Amino acid sequence: MGDLAAYRAVLASRMRSQRTYRFNFRLDLGSSLLVGIVELAEVAVLYTSVHRIGGLDLSAVLLVFGLADLTYSIADLAVGHCDTLPTYLRAGTIDVFYLRPQPLLLQLITSDISLRRLARAGVGLAALVVGLVVNDIDWTPGHVAVLLLAVPCGIAISAAMYVWAAGAQFFLVDGAEATNAFVYGGRYAATQPASVWARPLQALFGFLFPMAFTGYLPTVAVLGLSGPAWLPAWLAWCTPLAAGWVWLLALGSWRLGVRHYQGAGG
Repeated sequence: MGDLAAYRAVLASRMRSQRTYRFNFRLDLGSSLLVGIVELAEVAVLYTSVHRIGGLDLSAVLLVFGLADLTYSIADLAVGHCDTLPTYLRAGTIDVFYLRPQPLLLQLITSDISLRRLARAGVGLAALVVGLVVNDIDWTPGHVAVLLLAVPCGIAISAAMYVWAAGAQFFLVDGAEATNAFVYGGRYAATQPASVWARPLQALFGFLFPMAFTGYLPTVAVLGLSGPAWLPAWLAWCTPLAAGWVWLLALGSWRLGVRHYQGAGG
């Protein structure tokens, strides 16, 4: 409990420091909110020209976008700053973490928190609420269970992507763009109908990095749709297994990276 209190104290101090400069904090929130609205508007504009894409109309894709964006934004708020690890590695800052008697990953996760990301989560939540209202959903116990599983498991899947990428940075050091293609590319892919993905993308973001489980598969399951051959709707029940798999991948990448690291040489 003492260790947890220390982490809470660190995070609380960082949140207070961000709120101290109120104008800058509001500006950060506003800019983050604007980015989220623009991304949602892109989806809406696309569906004004084409009624259906991949078997989904605008109402259905709002549900996909809302689930995927909300869960990813919450994960981004909690562990998104793990993508600053390359900076720590180059500066030798990560060596200080090794001197403290706390787990290295927990230190990295609690080293910062960006409250501006709450605005992105707000956009995702709004899209999710609208998607739940405008779609004709048969509220069976099974459909409710799928949605209840989708949110925490989607957060876990998205958070694991950051941890996986952080572990890879111990080898790449200055190659954040390589992992961002999967982390942020996965975020974008998750907000789109997976039924239009080519087979290689379905294998990549459906099973290796299971981003389809964060938005698309729960949506087709609760709407009673079949889904494509490689990603049938019944796979939505395997969302906890997908979250477990990607965390095994992430922790394996992290442990391998930590063992590989030999210091900054300072």
